[in-house]
Formats: sequence, structure tokens, C-alpha cells
Amino acid sequence: MASLPKSSLLGLLAAAPVLGNDPNMKWFPPSSNQVNDLDKVLDGKGTWGFIFDSSHTPDDKYGTYNWCNMPHARKREYKKASPGYELQYVEVIQRHHKRTPYASNAFPVEPYQWNCDNQGLYYFGRQFTESPKPNAQGYWKGFISEINPFIPSGWIGSCQFPQITAEGLDDSWVHGKDLYEVYHDLLKFIPGRKEDWRSKVMFRVTNNQITSQVAGMFINGMYQTTESVPLLIQQAGIDSLEPQYKCSVGAKLTSAIKSSSNKNWQNHLDKTKDLYKTLDDISGVPADDVGFHESFDHYYDNLSARQCHKKPFPCKLVNGKNSTTCIDQKLADTVYRLGQWEYSQIYRDAPESLAASATSWGVWIAELASHFRAVMEGKRDLLYLHNFAHDGSISRLLSILQIDVMVWPGMGSEVVFELYKKRDEYFVRVLWSGKTLQSSHPDLGRMEMVPVETLLKYFDGLTGKDASLVKGRCAGDVPL
Repeated sequence: MASLPKSSLLGLLAAAPVLGNDPNMKWFPPSSNQVNDLDKVLDGKGTWGFIFDSSHTPDDKYGTYNWCNMPHARKREYKKASPGYELQYVEVIQRHHKRTPYASNAFPVEPYQWNCDNQGLYYFGRQFTESPKPNAQGYWKGFISEINPFIPSGWIGSCQFPQITAEGLDDSWVHGKDLYEVYHDLLKFIPGRKEDWRSKVMFRVTNNQITSQVAGMFINGMYQTTESVPLLIQQAGIDSLEPQYKCSVGAKLTSAIKSSSNKNWQNHLDKTKDLYKTLDDISGVPADDVGFHESFDHYYDNLSARQCHKKPFPCKLVNGKNSTTCIDQKLADTVYRLGQWEYSQIYRDAPESLAASATSWGVWIAELASHFRAVMEGKRDLLYLHNFAHDGSISRLLSILQIDVMVWPGMGSEVVFELYKKRDEYFVRVLWSGKTLQSSHPDLGRMEMVPVETLLKYFDGLTGKDASLVKGRCAGDVPL
């Protein structure tokens, strides 16, 4: 979107933050807080108590933001609904668990290898015919060729970049176990492990393989099965969960937020020029590398992945050897604070964020709304659907729900939608990190038993019933 003329970007940023003519479709600003206050982010120390160095959060601090393994609903902390509310349907969406960094986020030359010899990534096909032939359970085993003269830039090792690490797989398993303890052991809602759970519980993944890696471990943690389990998946290129469908307007709006036309965004880049010089000098990243310098996303992912896996921060390489000039915790914390600020700016603080998210992720929202309607009409027997997704998925969802305090969704981030019935009325409770989500939208507020019609009206206004407005709005044929 760098090719957009400045006049177009200014036009997008000047647009009223209301979709359609309904004032209820308006963007409402988040509260002022430590994450979105740029001066405090730049001048501050530490990471506000956020955890970046371990998947473990002590029980007495559970609920604390943990980038390596975010809080989720657990039996120990879960608050039951008030008497009279009967649970009808649960839909969960989570980010995958911790992984190796993306190759695009690597430094030109990494100071050490990253190997994944303590796990296997299984990829094979199996026949579902009348007389199937058996298959071997083949898995990928990375290796480094002594003959191949082409050496990749960045990370070298037996891992894929990305892949869920052995530690991330363990977190995935525990996540599944914990939700089983909530929705079966505590609430007696989903079927038990010895019952016919397959007709009542389903799972969905994206086309990115790391979500399937998480799903396999999660399902065993939940139902202790090693048998085949279907993972729902939409076709590549149009998947609503990741999302992958084409949405030019949504992409332009997001690019406008991250451009010089947004004074807040440009201001944060201007004030961090010296920080970038320090990081570039140590990492060897060229100053003209756009990916590393349009935001702190790449540096954040690179450093946080190391820290979550107990790997040392990198040092400047001199003649191929480590020097004593290294990234330290103070420098990493500054990157983490800035990454948090950027996600708040992109998905909540910018008035255009609601329209950007509602277009680029509106199809999934419309699918969720259709699930609620089907349950209420007695047309859906499924009790529980679990979506394995990405930070871009969760961020857009939080943007659409207009969460009051936005953060960068860490590994394993979870949003739960619970549909309840009381007498003849339906209500929705939304949990974020295991606690009731607080929205800035006055009609949503604290999302504890929101009348379902209120939520459906809001969703329909953003996307149209059954996503009828999304395609037109994405193409620019239907005005925002």
C-alpha cells in the first residue's frame, strides 16, 4: 500500500469513524492507559509487570499478561453464570501457542542455530475409502546439507520458521486440558471423554500449518484421544479465520494508520530513530529494510521468541564472532512496550481501526452470528466450536468488540463466546483471558450477559446479515 498517493491516505484518515448511517456503528475510543500513552512508553521502564520470559504464571498472579502463554479460562478462576442462565453454545478462538520466529523476522546473520530435534511435525495423507491402505506416520526432520552451497539468511537449524516448539506444544496440551475441566468437569456442558463427543465438539484451523500443530496437542489435552479428528478448514485465499480473503479497503485503511499521514504513527517513528540505530547496529539489519523499520513488529517477534525459549539475546557480530555489544533486557523491554503501543494504535486508538477490522475480518464475525442464530432456532446441535488462529485474527476481533484496553495478543490468547438462555431470552458473555471483556462501546460495556439481539444488531450493522455487506465494502462498491 506504499503506492497509495498521500491524498488517498489523508482521505481515508479523515473519514468519519462510523459504518453506515447508524450511530451505534461508531468507533468509541479506548481508555487512556499505560499501553497507549506514547510518552510513558518511551520514558518508562520494564513492561508493566507483563511476562516475557516463561510460559509459567504463578497461580496467585494468574490473569497477568504473559506474552509466552496468555491466561485462559481455567476451573480455578472461572466464574459461573448467575442462577437461571443455562449455557447453550460455546465458541472459542485462540492464537496458536509459542513458536520459532518467522524467517522474515530474522537478522541477516543469526549468532546461533535454532534446532527442533525434540519434536516431529507429522504430514501425511490417509485414505477414507472402503478398503484403505495403511500409511506410515511420516514427519519432517530438518537437516543441514553439507553439499548445498546455498545458505539461507537468518536462522539456521533443523526447525521450520515458524513452527510450534516442543514447549509450545506442551502449552497447547495444557490449554485443552484446562478448557475440558471448565466445560465438562465444572459445567457438565460438553460430553465426557467416554461419551460421543465428536458430534458435539468441533475444531477449526487456518491454512497456516502452525494452527494444526497446536490443534493436535490441544485435542489430546481435552479428550485424551490419539485417533483421527477432523479439523475444519476453509480454502486458501478466502479463509475468513486467518483472514486471507481479499479486502482492498481494509488493507488501505490499515496502511493509512501505519503511514506518515497518521501523525501519531509518524511521531512514534520520529522519536525512536536513535533506538532503531542502536538495534540495527547490533543486529546488522540494514537501515533501508522496510519490514524492520515500518514498525517494531520484526524486532519484537525476534527478541520475544528468544526470551520465551530461554535463549540469549543477540550480540553484535564482528568478524563472525560475538562482541560485547549486546541487546540487554532494558533494550528489549523498550521494544516490547513500543510493540504494545503499535497494536493499540492499529487496532483501537486510530478511529479508522473499526472499519479496517470490520471489513478485513467481518466474514468470521458474520459466521459467528449465524452460529448464534442457528442455536436459537434449534437448527444447530453442535455445543462447542474451537478456532485456532493468529494474532491478526484476535487483534481484529478485539478491535471489532472495541476492547477498552488493547494489548498485543500473546501466545495462546483466548476469547470465549458463551451463549446463554434465561426463560425465553438469550444472552452472550464474552471472556478475554478468562475474564469478562470490557468494551468501550456503550451498548456492549462489560460483556457479561449482553442481550444477544444487541450483539447481533451490532454485528449485522458492521458486516450485514450473513456477511452481505463485506464483499462490497471490501471492494469499495458499498460505502463505509
